[in-house]
Amino acid sequence: MGCAVTPPDAQRPELTLLQGQYLAFVRAYTLIHREPPAEADMQRFFRVTPPSVHRMVVTLAERGLIARTPGQARSLRVLVPPEELPPLEDPAAHEDT
Repeated sequence: MGCAVTPPDAQRPELTLLQGQYLAFVRAYTLIHREPPAEADMQRFFRVTPPSVHRMVVTLAERGLIARTPGQARSLRVLVPPEELPPLEDPAAHEDT
């Protein structure tokens, strides 16, 4: 998946590879569907469990990388400028065969 993304803004924390992929997914999904993804959409795309997706969403919100309204479905907003996001990759391309 390449190396970690280091945003030029010194105030913004460094993204892990996986965090960058989640942010890129939320942005791409929102552009395509005109609404943010539900956690179930992220679960299907990344092929992970519901608790894993929820933990990532909470982490991204705590780090100030996304905004969300607790208790409101499809309320995610990516706060990282698009030019600072990595390209979205197919998670299946990295699975062991």
